Parts: sequence; structure tokens; C-alpha cells
Amino acid sequence: MSQEKFVITLSCPNQPGIVARVCTLLYAHRGNILEAHQYDDLATGKFFMRMVFNLGEGGDARELTRDFALVGQEYAMQWQIRSLSERQKVLLMVSKFHHCLADLLYRWRIGELPMDIVGIVANHPLESFAGLDFGDIPFHYLPITKDTKPQQEAQIKAVVEETGAELVVLARYMQILSDDMAAYLSGRCINIHHSFLPGFKGAKPYHQAHARGVKLIGATAHYVTSDLDEGPIIEQDVERITHAETPEDLVCKGRDIERRVLARAISMHLSGRALVNGSTTVVFRD
Repeated sequence: MSQEKFVITLSCPNQPGIVARVCTLLYAHRGNILEAHQYDDLATGKFFMRMVFNLGEGGDARELTRDFALVGQEYAMQWQIRSLSERQKVLLMVSKFHHCLADLLYRWRIGELPMDIVGIVANHPLESFAGLDFGDIPFHYLPITKDTKPQQEAQIKAVVEETGAELVVLARYMQILSDDMAAYLSGRCINIHHSFLPGFKGAKPYHQAHARGVKLIGATAHYVTSDLDEGPIIEQDVERITHAETPEDLVCKGRDIERRVLARAISMHLSGRALVNGSTTVVFRD
């Protein structure tokens, strides 16, 4: 058996025989199943699957992909087959607060997040990030005002197209995307929100939370949609606090939660574990 691992992800209207058909096709192409997850959403009638496999002697991933297209058409599937060794191209976007960006760069450099960072887009100049080492990663300073928003978003689209970015990460990019931009990035843009949604919106959310005497704070990573902070949720986490902690303490703990939640969400997306299911997600964990 080859050591190279591949992953199939798919979703489609549920009907009998899907698993049998996929497994039979894999067998015909010398496929050996290493992991398998499936989920029937009884509320929507949709079926979801994630399967990791390798190929025996004589197996060819290109031929499998070609033949799988026929199955995908027959079952009206949204599907993908890719090698897990293939690193996806990721564009990072950031504003003033760069704790999530710094964390992602570290996890990328040590190999924890297997991706190719093809660029960093910021609406603040490079000197705002003097403490960070971007190495050879292209940096794009794209300032924005209320009047220049359409032009700035057109520049972002150009960067996405030029770099071939497959995933865009809003690593505390504190600008609201237009409906057009959100639609353009649908299914391939992840945002980190500084609350355990639904939560306190607007300025200084941790100060609002402190004023209300909350006992849990958290963060939420979700796919971006035109509804602000209402996109399908991929990952969340919380941390308990006490009455003795100040708003500054909450901010500090909140930064830590945001970092780890965003990193986990990106990892789930890159490995094909997070699948969009309308306004929600199916997340196949380890």
C-alpha cells in the first residue's frame, strides 16, 4: 500500500446505497479505507461523509477521481478528493490586534497547521506589526474607509485570484465584509469572533460582559456569510471566570481562547472535517 493518504468529502441528498457505491468504487481502484465517518441529517434529508484511504499497487488517484465524478453526478453530490499531503493555499487578513495572526504563524512554522500562507492582507501599515516575523510572506497594506470599501474589496479579490488562495482567514480582521464579498468567499472564509455566540456585540465586548457579571467567556470560529457573525459555526470554546477578575483579565483570557479556537477551526477545514450544512456545520472529529 502507498503511504500517501487521500480524503474524500461529500454531501448529497440521502438515499440507500451511497456508502456501498463509494466503497465499491474505492475497492475497484485498489483503495484501502483508513478512516470513515458519515452522518444522516434526518431534519434536512442530507447525507455527509468523510473517508481517508490509501491506494494499493495499481491504484491511480486520477483515475479514481475521474470515475468518482460519474458517481457524484448520479447522486447530486458536492464532493472532493484530495491528497492529505497537498497543502492548501491560505490568505490571512488582520487589523490592529494581531495575537491570532502571531499564533497562526507559529503553528504554521512548526508544522502544526500544514498550509501554504500565500499572503497577509492588513488595513494597517506594516510598521504596526513590527514585533512579528513575516519572512517571505507577501504583505498587502490595503487601507479602507467608508468611501473606499468597494475599491478595497476589489483589491482583496485580486489578491485572492492572483495567489490562488483556497481559504481566507479573518484573524481579527475588524472590518465588516460587504454582501458581495461574503458571497464571493462563501464556504472558504473563516472568522474568529470574540464571544461565545450569541453574545455581546459592538465595542468592548469583554467590558460589556464584565458589566453584566458573566461567569463564562468564549470565542467562536465560523464560516463567513452576509449575516454578520451568524455564519455556520465550526468551533467554540469557553473559560470560567469569577467576580474578582477585571475587564483586562477577561481580555487576556479572551485572546487565548480566540487563538486556540481559530487554530482548531482552520485545522478542521484543512483536513476536510468541517462540512457546511445550510446554516450549520457537520464536523467530524478524530
